[in-house]
Amino acid sequence: MSRSALIENVTAMLQDAGFTVSDRCVIRPKSFDVAARRGEDLLFLKVLGNVDAFDAPTGAEMRRLGHYLHGTPIVIGLRTRDQELEPGVVYFRHGVPVISPDTALDLFIEGVPPLVYAAPGGLYVNIDGDVLADEREERGWSLGRLASELGVSRRTVSKYEDGMNASIDVAVKLEDVFGDALTSPVDVLDGADDVRDADPTPDDPEADPEDEPIVAVLTRAGFDVHPTVRAPFKAVGEDTERPSGLLTGHSSLTDAAVKRARIMASVGRVTRTRAVYFVDESKKESIGGTAIIEREELESIDDPAEFRDLLQERGDDTDIEA
Repeated sequence: MSRSALIENVTAMLQDAGFTVSDRCVIRPKSFDVAARRGEDLLFLKVLGNVDAFDAPTGAEMRRLGHYLHGTPIVIGLRTRDQELEPGVVYFRHGVPVISPDTALDLFIEGVPPLVYAAPGGLYVNIDGDVLADEREERGWSLGRLASELGVSRRTVSKYEDGMNASIDVAVKLEDVFGDALTSPVDVLDGADDVRDADPTPDDPEADPEDEPIVAVLTRAGFDVHPTVRAPFKAVGEDTERPSGLLTGHSSLTDAAVKRARIMASVGRVTRTRAVYFVDESKKESIGGTAIIEREELESIDDPAEFRDLLQERGDDTDIEA
């Protein structure tokens, strides 16, 4: 299956699951293919045939976008090397959860989250330590008795009850011993932070020197500006005064820029952020819902309220929280 066909299939599946899906990001380079929202769940999705093509810079940018726009980065892929991704298993690449289309179907259509995740050494599950302790104590078993049943040390059983995850083999033995599943699902929609190290958001890249005047005006207007490298927009502005953000672009108004502005508007509607494109010169005031502002106009603005009014006048506020 071609990657384009795979993206179309994933998009159709998400729409069937009740997600609103953005236009596909066709401008290169691109850190994600589509953004999708269902209620408060916002996803940034990268769709790949072979997930080994997912590199560290892309992973870092997707994690930054997820942090600043309050969404979850996810990779949906078919295989790694020559091995198919197993259904019901969450993998990780550069801190981003990776799932197969079958796992995505179960999660988004059927509402059945995965229980298993891959980590160095094999496949693991989350053990509900409190339930395990209650089950053991109800039977009147000591830590040593349960350890003997599982073929592990007393210290290991204590760690399971404290929240340490277990291998598939141990989970199966626990189910045989107690007759009930003691596992909890992997929370993919929260980035699976419960099973991966909650390492900090990667640092922002340096802003393009040409954009520094733009960054200065946005900062005065009350935005924390985070440059991007591989997104269809040049920066994300976190609004320090309102629960909304800003996607920005900057270039001459070429055909490619028009295409980029339309993609920004589509992504903005899904992420509930405004979009603005700064140009050297243009007779247009909006493209597809993205506000168009000439650079000279921007640099002449001293009052932050004036910029916000101009942005609202020219942009598309559809589905954006005030």
